[in-house]
Amino acid sequence: MKVQRRKSAQRERIHELLRASKEHPTAQAIYDRLKPEMPSLSLGNVYRNIAILLEEGRIQGGEFGSGTVRYDAVTDPHYHFVCERCGMVSDFAMPADAGITAAARRYSPHRIAGHTIRFYGVCAGCAAGETGQLKKRR
Repeated sequence: MKVQRRKSAQRERIHELLRASKEHPTAQAIYDRLKPEMPSLSLGNVYRNIAILLEEGRIQGGEFGSGTVRYDAVTDPHYHFVCERCGMVSDFAMPADAGITAAARRYSPHRIAGHTIRFYGVCAGCAAGETGQLKKRR
């Protein structure tokens, strides 16, 4: 039985921020961005509303190597890029391959629900900084 929840302005604003963000922010980053416009917002409110959004399937969360969970409003299967220098996480513009999940189902005795792929490397911003540093050294 699905729990019927009251609509919450804070929850809807958190969801709106996540839909508009490409950065996969942490709960702390969400709080920091919304606190100036919502003075009554607490970090606890952010965590409670994130938990509800996760439960409703409106967002997803993932840990990308930093030890901190980051949140994403894109719930369709998709891949991510993680910068090994600055820790930036972004959606990777490559269609998710349903064939990988189908193949895993053939090879595994487990119930495979889906898959995720993360690409690691150096983001364009960090790479541009490296180029600038190289030019300065010469």
